[in-house]
Amino acid sequence: EEQGEGSSDDIPLHIDEPEIDIGSLDAQTRKLVNAGLLVLGISGVWLIWSSVLPALGILDQITLWSQIETVNGEPTAVPVTLATLGKALLIAILTIVAAKNLPSLLEIILLQRLEITSGSRLAVSTLARYGIAAFGTMLFLSTIGGSWSKIQWLVAALSVGIGFGLQEIVANFISGLIILLERPVRVGDTVTVGDTSGIVTRIQIRATTITNWERQELLVPNKEFITGRVLNWTLTDEVIRLSIPVGVAYGSNVEQALELMNKAAVAHPRILEDPPPFVMFDSFGDNSLNLIVRAYVNSIAYRRETTSDLNREINRLFNEHGIVISFPQRDVHLDTTSPLEIRLHRASDAAEPA
Repeated sequence: EEQGEGSSDDIPLHIDEPEIDIGSLDAQTRKLVNAGLLVLGISGVWLIWSSVLPALGILDQITLWSQIETVNGEPTAVPVTLATLGKALLIAILTIVAAKNLPSLLEIILLQRLEITSGSRLAVSTLARYGIAAFGTMLFLSTIGGSWSKIQWLVAALSVGIGFGLQEIVANFISGLIILLERPVRVGDTVTVGDTSGIVTRIQIRATTITNWERQELLVPNKEFITGRVLNWTLTDEVIRLSIPVGVAYGSNVEQALELMNKAAVAHPRILEDPPPFVMFDSFGDNSLNLIVRAYVNSIAYRRETTSDLNREINRLFNEHGIVISFPQRDVHLDTTSPLEIRLHRASDAAEPA
């Protein structure tokens, strides 16, 4: 990237890797453990007192509706009782609790066992949440007698409705899954979408949150990352090139100027030795001889700071060695092929009488 291309506001100041909220993970894990203990306690009480409380068996005698199932090759009406509905509701509650809290336990396990980034943890926990929700939904429908043969027409009708009215939402949802699986964008990456640059802070079902350099949060639909053009500054490598153009006045010692610019780049502690910095005489400008120094830093976080340091050092070295940095100049040419009309006005004559 050339220094002159784009606004300087597009250049990140730093990259903040999202910190691990151990307190939040611990709280959610405690909720999950408490919920599990509650379920085990209720199950234990039921097993102990089921023979003593035969009155509860009446729940199996209250038929709410019947479902047709194939038993031994013959269709048979199987009743769905109040007890069956209670089991289905219990499955729904457990699914909600597990989907909210089990991914946090999974994150703690990943932190203890593996060294992975926050983006990887987010991808695993999000996919786990989706999987738990899908499994719980299928188990709930199976408990109350739902089957594919019975709901396929409903699914078909919903598909038509989605195709017309909810296609953008579905497209963003599918794009979110692709982002989590392929990981073209991760939490903590520095990206440019359209005319906005910032750090990816959250990847959610519908949209991804980008925090720009003014600490403003921009919600970008996930589809934009899949179908649009996205610049990811830190996808595979954070090393970035600086390009600093300098215009010196005509008549300046170009070789000395190039040597001083290279000296400033080599002396800076954040400039990488491999690849080494290099300088070049770029072009003859309208008012200057255009020189460029290009160098590499190991992180985009140091781009603006290093650019400022190099500009100050180059200016200091040029001043010490008498090299003038050019500025725009214009020559005015008068047409002398015909007489020039010259008028002189006195200030007293130009003033209006009171």
